[in-house]
Amino acid sequence: MPSHRAPAPPPDPADDDFPARTAPGCTGLVELDAAVSRCRACPRLVLWREQVARARRAAFADWEYWGRPVPGFGPADASLAVVGLAPAAHGGNRTGRMFTGDDSGDLLFAALHAVGLASQPTSTHPGDGLVLNGVRVTAPVHCAPPENRPTSGERNTCRPWLARELSLLTGLRAVVVLGGFGWQALLPALEAAGHRLPRPRPVFGHGSHVVLPGDDDRSALHLLGCYHPSRRNVFTGRLTFPMLVDVLRHAARVSGLSR
Repeated sequence: MPSHRAPAPPPDPADDDFPARTAPGCTGLVELDAAVSRCRACPRLVLWREQVARARRAAFADWEYWGRPVPGFGPADASLAVVGLAPAAHGGNRTGRMFTGDDSGDLLFAALHAVGLASQPTSTHPGDGLVLNGVRVTAPVHCAPPENRPTSGERNTCRPWLARELSLLTGLRAVVVLGGFGWQALLPALEAAGHRLPRPRPVFGHGSHVVLPGDDDRSALHLLGCYHPSRRNVFTGRLTFPMLVDVLRHAARVSGLSR
């Protein structure tokens, strides 16, 4: 007998399972990015990002803040991904582009340009002419969190977006992970995307380099650790511009973007 059961309603962006129900069905990065930008699954993050967008910082009083989740940025055929932590309150949350409009992004894009992976050394706003060459920049949490600290629950809720993004990057050969939080968040996302992880799981460190084996459907994947280009890390000298450039240059080589 034919079933007369009504189809399930589409997921509501405010439901906590919106990422888990929506991400797997996205067939391309354009669709995925649009879905990410509608997400309201984490009430604390929604409240914070919208509050920041209303209040603004005095230096950006004339800006119309993005105030929504920030999708990844870069081409669909990227062979290298750079994974950070989350958008900055007055950076990506303001501009709508990952790592754009804050000190961390200033250093990252200058380094990408120095290695030949970005068309210009600055990233100020969408439409500024920046083009990434074979690189996709993203994060495990897509909303700006209070004090730059997402909770583990927020990270886990957001994970399906990153897992699907990684699976859609079919030519991906290397990932640079900026900071320990990003490293810990990336590993289960890689598993969800179908990659095999060694046991015990690899530990984060600046200069870490782990190779995940390939199979019939995908190439081996190189994971490279790098300290996050946060203001504190740069101010204390824990991460210098040459250190960041060295990691990105190594990543460009193993991903086939340079020789």
